[in-house]
Amino acid sequence: MALKLSRRAFVAGLPLFLAACQSEQKSTIQAGLTPLADGTPDYATAYAATNDGGFSLPAIQYQKFDPKFLRQVVYYPSKYPSGTIVVDPGNKFLYLIQPGGRAIRYGIGVGRAGFAWNGEAVIQFKREWPKWFPPDEMIERDPKLEKYREGQEGGPRNPIGARGLYLWQGNKDTLYRIHSTNQPSSIGTNASSGCIRMWHQDIIDLYNRVSVGTKVVVLG
Repeated sequence: MALKLSRRAFVAGLPLFLAACQSEQKSTIQAGLTPLADGTPDYATAYAATNDGGFSLPAIQYQKFDPKFLRQVVYYPSKYPSGTIVVDPGNKFLYLIQPGGRAIRYGIGVGRAGFAWNGEAVIQFKREWPKWFPPDEMIERDPKLEKYREGQEGGPRNPIGARGLYLWQGNKDTLYRIHSTNQPSSIGTNASSGCIRMWHQDIIDLYNRVSVGTKVVVLG
C-alpha cells in the first residue's frame, strides 16, 4: 500500500515538476541563454571567448564570481513598464524589466564612493566599439589620459569596450554610460568613475534588446 501511495504521489506531482522544469527552461531562453539538458543555463557558451566587430573578446571566468551576478531571469515586480532599465548600484544589478513581474538581471560594476550617480535618463545614443573621450575632470585627476583628449579609438583596450549606451537627461549629456569593461573582475564591485560596467557578453545581449529612447532609472 505504501508503495502505491508513493507512486500515486509521484504521478500526481509529476505535472508540477515538469511545469517547473519548463518554466525554468523558458526563463533561461528568455535571458538569451541556451539551457542544458537539466534546464540550467549553459554559461560556458554564453561567456565563452568570441569575435565581435573584428575584435577578439576573452572568455569570462564566470565560475570565479558569485552566481547572482550571472545573467538570468528573476522575479522583480516593478512600477516601471516592460523595456525599462533599472540599475541598483547598491546590489550591483541591472534589470531589464519584462512582462509579468519578471526582469532579466545582469551583474554590474558601479562608481566608487564619491563618483556614484543616480536619477532618471534615457538612452540617447547606442554605439558599437565607440571611441572613448575621458572627461576633463578625469584628465585632471590622471594627466596620463591627456593623450586621449581627442578620443581613444574603439577596441578591447578602450574603457568603453564593445558597446556603449549614452545616458541623457533632456538635451543634456549626463556623461554617464552603460558600457562593457576590459576589467571583468570589477563586476560586482565599486570600481568605475560613475559609469555602469558590464561584461562584454552581457552588454552585447542588453544592447540588442534596447533601443534609443529607452528609459533608464538609476536608484539612489
